[in-house]
Formats: sequence, structure tokens, C-alpha cells
Amino acid sequence: MKFEFNLPATVGVLIAFIAIGTIGLMSMDVMQSSTILMMVTPAMIVFGGLCLAVGIKHGEFRASS
Repeated sequence: MKFEFNLPATVGVLIAFIAIGTIGLMSMDVMQSSTILMMVTPAMIVFGGLCLAVGIKHGEFRASS
């Protein structure tokens, strides 16, 4: 079985990773849930999006050379 990374699959994996991280932080009770949801999760979304964009551009570069 071959898994192909297209846009919906990639976004789904990114959202799953962020959801797992958010649920993990909330279950560890290391900080208030409101802090996690208002500060940490949006930061994970932005950082994940930036890393995804850089990774896509790097993959395009590697594929063209």
C-alpha cells in the first residue's frame, strides 16, 4: 500500500499532530487549559505551517535538481 501526500492528507496529518500535542499538554496538567488553547495551540499551528511551507519549498528544490 502506497500513501500519497496530497494537500488534504498533509493538512490532516498536521492537524492530527497538533491535536495530539494539545491533548497531551492538557492531560499532563502542566498549565491552565485556557493558556494552552489561547497561546500554545495557535503557536503550534503557526510553527507547523511555517515548517510545512519550508519543507514543501525544499522538496521542490530537491526535485528540480
